[in-house]
Parts: sequence; C-alpha cells; structure tokens
Amino acid sequence: MIIATHSGKFHADDVWAVAVLDIVFPGCELVRSRDPEIIAASDFAVDVGGIWDPQAGRFDHHQKGFDGARLSGVTYASAGLVWKEHGARCVKRIAEMHAGYEITEEQAREIAYAIDGDLVQYLDMADNGAARNAPGGYGLSAVISGFNPTWIDEQAAGAAAEDLRLQQFRRAMAFMADIIVNAVRYRVGGLLAVQQVKQSTLLEDGRVLFLENGALPWATLVRNQMPKVLFVIGRNAAEQRYTLHAVPANPETFEARKDLPAAWAGLREADLAAVTGVPDAVFCHNKRFIAAARSYEGIREMARLALEE
Repeated sequence: MIIATHSGKFHADDVWAVAVLDIVFPGCELVRSRDPEIIAASDFAVDVGGIWDPQAGRFDHHQKGFDGARLSGVTYASAGLVWKEHGARCVKRIAEMHAGYEITEEQAREIAYAIDGDLVQYLDMADNGAARNAPGGYGLSAVISGFNPTWIDEQAAGAAAEDLRLQQFRRAMAFMADIIVNAVRYRVGGLLAVQQVKQSTLLEDGRVLFLENGALPWATLVRNQMPKVLFVIGRNAAEQRYTLHAVPANPETFEARKDLPAAWAGLREADLAAVTGVPDAVFCHNKRFIAAARSYEGIREMARLALEE
C-alpha cells in the first residue's frame, strides 16, 4: 500500500496522519509528491489531493467548500481527519502490540476520543491558523516543524534537498509514533487501573486510600468518584518506602482537598522526624502535596497526623 502526502515543508498534522496510517497499516510505502497522477495512484492521500473521502483513503482539508468540524466547532486538518477514521483502530493495535492488552472496541473509541481532545485537535488548530502552536512555543506543532531542514541545509543539499526533506520527515514520523504509542499506553494503563484502585483498602473512616501498588494512576478516579478521600498512601516497592499524597481538587493546579501540615513543608529525615514523631519519616515536599516514610506504620501515623491538622 502507498501513502502519499505533499512534498516540501511538512507540518505536525500531516506527520501525525501518516504516522497513524503507518501504525494501522504497517509496511506501507511513503511517497511525498504533489504530482496528481502519483497521488491518484496511491492508496492514501494525506493533506494533498483536494478530496475528503475516508472510504477512498482521501484525507485533505484544503479544498474549497471543506467544512469538516468537530461538534466543538474545531475544524479538522489532516491529523484529525485520519484520527477520526482510524484513531480507534490505531489505539486497539497499540494496546495489543505495545501494552500487551486486549481492549474492547468501545474502550478503543473512548481512548481515541480522549486523545483527540487532549492532543490531535491542537495539531489541527495550529495547521488551520486557529492557534499559533499546539499549544505554546514549544508545543508539538513547533517541535515537529523543527525537523524541517533549514534553508542552509537545503542550500547545501542542492538537488538532493527533497531527499533530505524525506529523511527528516521519516525522523519526525518516528518521533510522532513514540508520542502516539505513549499516549495510548498511558490511557490503557489508566483504564486497567480503575478496578484495582476501586478495590483498594480504605482507612481512617474512608478518608485515606491505601494502594498496594503506588504506581497505579489514581488521581482522576479518586477526584471524580471518591469525594471523601483526602489522602492516598502508596507503596513504592522499588524505593522501599511509602508515600502519602494529598488528593488534588483541581487537575490543573496543586490545589488539594486538604494539604499536608504546614510545619512539615520542605523538611527531610531527622528534621521531619522531630516534627512528626515518626522516626523513619523521609521528606515532605515544600508544596505539601506529598510526603514519604520508610515503613507502613510510619506513613499511617503521618496520615493520621495530617487528618488531625
């Protein structure tokens, strides 16, 4: 199978789109051209060709009259068009190949929708001029743009400039593929952690949650579904210690349902032990959202003290 996209300078939206197709349909040949005959002969045409027809493998958004948009009103570019059609399939394949788990079609669609909201729509916005980057000066759109050869590189390459662009496009694709895989693995991990978090032990009249595996992603579930929990204890087997986390009240800030005691802020080892009375206390972050102790008994006592504060 052949994936065609335009030659010349590339952008994050076409790199994302081609990377997704390459994951879903491994072994495809990539062609970068604006030749109408080459584009017409390809199995997929991305960001070029003037046609949006998913069934025919056509994913362009530059043509006159194009009005494809999300329900939110954010207009599609090639990244979103390909993700809309093949995102769930891409998620399912990555879950199986890279995370080692079989997920349902519905779960794959939910994860694809979340990734669109968190990431893909911003690539489209940047490409369509609705946002300068995706988001910020060092957002993904800007980073991918940096893979393009500079005019100095192209001047030095001479007649081989387009070969250099293809080489750089492939480098950008590999980078983007890692981002896609990581985005899926992170969300699959969160999905699979839900039951373990729900079944974990509640302590101190339900105000403290104890996770045997402290690496489980818990914040969103606890914030949305466990309103009584103020602190989460997690066991860190690798570092042989226990952590005490304040539950975030807002996913965008360090604001917590209840902070750790002000007297603990920034203290470590003996200084923290003196203030808490816990001999194996390790540290408390200066922002008072996490503390640690070496034993379960120690962290339980720190949790009790934090609740009483």
